[in-house]
Amino acid sequence: MQLNSLGLDVSKTEDLKKDLNNLLANFQLYYQNLRGIHWNIRGKRFFDLHEKFEELYNDTQEKIDMIAERVLTLGGTPLHTFEDYIKAGKVPVGKNVHKDEAAVSLVVDSLTELLKIERVILDESADAHDEGTNSMMSDFITEQEKTVWMMKAWLDEKI
Repeated sequence: MQLNSLGLDVSKTEDLKKDLNNLLANFQLYYQNLRGIHWNIRGKRFFDLHEKFEELYNDTQEKIDMIAERVLTLGGTPLHTFEDYIKAGKVPVGKNVHKDEAAVSLVVDSLTELLKIERVILDESADAHDEGTNSMMSDFITEQEKTVWMMKAWLDEKI
């Protein structure tokens, strides 16, 4: 087994870099969804949702940077083109979403896809003894599970 300068197995970090880039691409799509619904939301719940979507896209922008920096830390190159994001995309793309329930459902559907990717990375990073990636995924999952619960409560849906 060959170790990198972080003490991690080089072959295992290759999979992590690939999957973190996949997560990065999907976070970029989620970010664009959030910007779109923030700009286009209409109706009686405008003020609350407009503010909430801004909070979410600001948080997402920070996470995008964290993921890209983790790819770099592991010796990779972060994806950075829309072409790459679309190819890797699992997060649904919301176009012209302006109704409150559709917008909140888009957030839930997007986070559901991100959680799937993060759980794979969580398992891989545990296997690779990569505490940096593992900790980041654990934090993301905890936050996003809470957001899904809150959004589902708002929609009056069960988890």
